[in-house]
Amino acid sequence: MKPPLKIAVVGPESTGKTTLTQKLADFFHTSFAQEVARDYLHTLKRPYTQPDLTQIARLQLAEEKRAEQNAREVFFADTNLLVIKVWSEYKYQSCDPWILENMKLDTYDVHFLTGTDIPWEEDPLREHPEQRDDLYEIYRRELSRAGVLFYELKGNAEQRLSDAVIVIRILLATYR
Repeated sequence: MKPPLKIAVVGPESTGKTTLTQKLADFFHTSFAQEVARDYLHTLKRPYTQPDLTQIARLQLAEEKRAEQNAREVFFADTNLLVIKVWSEYKYQSCDPWILENMKLDTYDVHFLTGTDIPWEEDPLREHPEQRDDLYEIYRRELSRAGVLFYELKGNAEQRLSDAVIVIRILLATYR
């Protein structure tokens, strides 16, 4: 039996990653790895620092491994180490080598890059509403540089879901 098709949903803050990931997992009746950063930051009693990002990365990988065990033919990750790398480099101008090394080991069959064409939703954990387009270009550049398969998803939530489902169905048909 083949391992599940592995898909990561990545992009800047407030671009619908979590909504899309949950809808895709529901549509395909499968599991998904939640973004652990939110829970981690909610329990932190101080402002986060760069070492916290490494801890979040470790927890994210553990969440992915846990959730992937229950996956059917496709598995989704609501964020991945690429998101943590981009954020670390954007905020701190560097990234822990552990994150970079583990990015090489954890491969995805495809990435969905969520566009900035949906409205910003205020949230105390979100930091840069004005930089979403800049961050989007950083993600696009990183994915292109890595030579991985990725699709840019734009439009409202329904359009993104529809486009993603089409891509996944094509991939599943060729993956089997």
